[in-house]
Amino acid sequence: MSDGRAVPSRADARRNRALVLQAARSAFEEQGLGAPLGEIARRAGVGAGTVYRHFPSKKALFRASVVDRVRLFTDTATDLADAEDPGGVFFRFLASVVRLAARDKGLCDALEAAGVSGGEAQPGPERDFGEALGVLLARAQAVGAVRKDVALDDVQALLVGCMSLERRRADAAGAPGRMTALMCEGLRPNRTVTKLPGGAADRNETRCEMCGGSVVPAATGRPARYCGGACRQKAYRARSRGRARSGGPGTGR
Repeated sequence: MSDGRAVPSRADARRNRALVLQAARSAFEEQGLGAPLGEIARRAGVGAGTVYRHFPSKKALFRASVVDRVRLFTDTATDLADAEDPGGVFFRFLASVVRLAARDKGLCDALEAAGVSGGEAQPGPERDFGEALGVLLARAQAVGAVRKDVALDDVQALLVGCMSLERRRADAAGAPGRMTALMCEGLRPNRTVTKLPGGAADRNETRCEMCGGSVVPAATGRPARYCGGACRQKAYRARSRGRARSGGPGTGR
């Protein structure tokens, strides 16, 4: 028996869902995940019940509103996986992502969920994006265009941070792209760049016992312990000071 209430037609349901998605994209773009569902319903011109009817949770609505854009980035990275000039492709892709996503806080939040801060990326488009970006990074490192001590987590964290910085500089009428250029320059294998503490090193690579830098493998004899004469002298002086403090041989005590 009917209770007298009108049942929405399929056309009405599709229209309401489209209105909710459009309003969600706008709200999330401005406020990110902090956008309240009530605000989204108001922008869509529907009730909160209509929002929940189509999207059972705020997380589901958020993912639906950004999934197409994340997939677009992923598809682009996948298409570039076999392109020539891996280094140039990698840096141009990073710059494009920052430029297109910097003013979209919701998209920034979605890309942040792609596995930054050393955590496991959630399954779906975010993880796919991280994997596609990892392929471009590996190819760029293989040709020496990106420093070897940089891991995918580092690049993803830098990417999200750069988006935030570009957005702030744009709000302050700063030069667009400056933060992106600085990020890319820091990823290049420039000898003047400060060594990273605890960076991702090659497992088979020997590190200097004094400075932690790379050690060229010795052709013969015992494996090298220091990267050069300066660190070797520092180690010798440190051992001499240690013997002097302990009253060891040669100290005159």
